[in-house]
Amino acid sequence: MRRHLVAVGLSLLLAGPWGGQALAQDAEELAQQLANPVASLISVPFQFNQDDGIGPNGDGSRLVLNVQPVIPFSIGENWNLISRTIVPIIHQDDVVPGSGSQSGLGDILQSFFFSPKAPTAGGVIWGLGSVVLFPTATDDLLGSEKWGAGPTGVVLVQRGPWTVGGLANHIWSFAGDDARADINRTFVQPFISYTTENAWTFTLQTETAYDWEAEDWAVPVNAVASKLVRIGGKPVSLFGGVRYWADSPAAGPDGWGIRFGATFLFPK
Repeated sequence: MRRHLVAVGLSLLLAGPWGGQALAQDAEELAQQLANPVASLISVPFQFNQDDGIGPNGDGSRLVLNVQPVIPFSIGENWNLISRTIVPIIHQDDVVPGSGSQSGLGDILQSFFFSPKAPTAGGVIWGLGSVVLFPTATDDLLGSEKWGAGPTGVVLVQRGPWTVGGLANHIWSFAGDDARADINRTFVQPFISYTTENAWTFTLQTETAYDWEAEDWAVPVNAVASKLVRIGGKPVSLFGGVRYWADSPAAGPDGWGIRFGATFLFPK
């Protein structure tokens, strides 16, 4: 399973023309749209994350393929409803001593944002909505076995090549296996990105989570470069970078990890 995930990721990264002529102006505009989590743009990212140092002994590793379709729906003249889904496909080894390996589906996270089609007079782009956690994991070590829900929001500003903003949510569990820990978790994702004229984008972000039940922080810091290319005439963003766990739970990931993948775009 793990070899298959890595093979798919490498094929996605190697499929595009990394070295050719710079893409046209519309490529730069698409790359900037992609930096906006509530842009009116259909996209399907395939994001791979590799982390190590997991488990009480620090011997575990995890590879996650997040399939993250983003689909906007027009609601009248002034509003969009943005659907953002995260479907994790996981392979992990030795995250619990003696547990061996697990492969399969994790818990699906579904977010909906109501967002104005136009920025405010000051150029602020925002969206508010709700998030739902579905206990879809195919193994009890791959998920929480809890239903969860809560509010979510995003705010950002785009000035020239720069995009600066943040996305946040909070999830409380409301049903599920009583033997498993309740969920009471805050997630905050500040981000800053710079897009060049030839459709390169450089992004720095954190994906900070605080578990109010366990009183634990998880703070991976991600530095990623992406390039908008065309494969078969269709726009695709190829990306890769590193992540560093500035803080994590006692049995969480440690040290450095990697992130890479591809985002398929379907502009109107």
